[in-house]
Amino acid sequence: MGKAGLIAGLDVGTTKVCAIVGQVMEEGRMEVLALGSAPSNGLRKGIVVNIESTVESIVKAIEDVSNTSSVEINSVYVGVAGGHIKSFESYGAVGIKGREVSRADLERALDAAKAVYVPLDREVLHVIPKEYVVDDQEGIINPIGMTGVRLEAKVQIVTGSVSAVQNLIRCCEKAQLQVVDIVLEPLASSLATLKEDEMKQGVVMIDIGGGTTDLAFYKKGSLAYTSVIAIGGNHITNDIAIGLRLPVDEAERVKMAYGAVLPPGSTDSEEIGIMVAGRERKTIPRSYLYEIISPRCEELLELIKAELKKCGAYEEAIYGVVLTGGASQLKGLDRMAEAVLGLPVRVGCPENIYGLGDTVADPKYSTGVGLLMYGAQNEAQPVITGDMFGGILKRMKQWVKGFLGRQ
Repeated sequence: MGKAGLIAGLDVGTTKVCAIVGQVMEEGRMEVLALGSAPSNGLRKGIVVNIESTVESIVKAIEDVSNTSSVEINSVYVGVAGGHIKSFESYGAVGIKGREVSRADLERALDAAKAVYVPLDREVLHVIPKEYVVDDQEGIINPIGMTGVRLEAKVQIVTGSVSAVQNLIRCCEKAQLQVVDIVLEPLASSLATLKEDEMKQGVVMIDIGGGTTDLAFYKKGSLAYTSVIAIGGNHITNDIAIGLRLPVDEAERVKMAYGAVLPPGSTDSEEIGIMVAGRERKTIPRSYLYEIISPRCEELLELIKAELKKCGAYEEAIYGVVLTGGASQLKGLDRMAEAVLGLPVRVGCPENIYGLGDTVADPKYSTGVGLLMYGAQNEAQPVITGDMFGGILKRMKQWVKGFLGRQ
């Protein structure tokens, strides 16, 4: 960074690349100082498929920041998502050295929990503590200082494809950026949009992006389950393009200007203007859009419903569902989600931010703001902590450095 104390996040998405810069102020408040974005042309479903196009998009987003502020970005926290992300539960136990649990004991328990077989084509991104057990006492969030003989750690291990992460890192390196950490995007979005009570009582965060929909289920204050559905806002845009025979750019414009999901039985005789083949203007009933958009949204929500059943969210998500991401702003989607999922639903925006707060208090910037919050926590705390949002593993950092060193 150009100034000490600043943190930069880079959200490399399927539809846009967003660079955001912030600074931690007094009382832990986050002040957003600069924001830049550019269309993303090198990713498909969250995975890099064209390195040169992705590098170009990253450079444009960084330049956008430089053109609108005096901030120079040279190191970033980068978000990662896509269908290659997988997670599973693990468990580790160690004897407590001495009368009280120390941080060294905690780290040994976490090391034991992450000592599991991981295929060679996958890499551990996060080891997130869910709870600790001291002797037979369960449900402990921070065991340091407690007296006991045996310490157990229950964790959620998140892994990603080595090649997918390598390609993302390589794109950043080609754009002259140092990668501080790789961060799971649903984790970042959750930091920006979820409240502490929601995570303790049970909540599901659903981030609907351009190429994918990320799901994160929290209970007892920690991440219990995460998954990725390969459907996003781009699929709705493509449906409109095919159904109305429009160029993709025009289909996106029509979706943003007129797209909506209405409850069954609603009618609308309004006429809207579209540009067919990019040159011929004509009008169509707005209801045509509903007939195209609603089935795709219902399909996505049914897939989400299946994931909620799979992870047991219906029994434990007291606070229901929080929708975020650019596509979550589709008019009426929250009402359809309540009807299909049978849970309370709200649209989540980044909260407790200052500076450019009015600009970034938008669901499409949830991941970017969350990367700043993650960076602030990561720099203020040890790599492995009892906090539910512990830093990325030293193993991951060493692997990143090793990869870059071979270039």
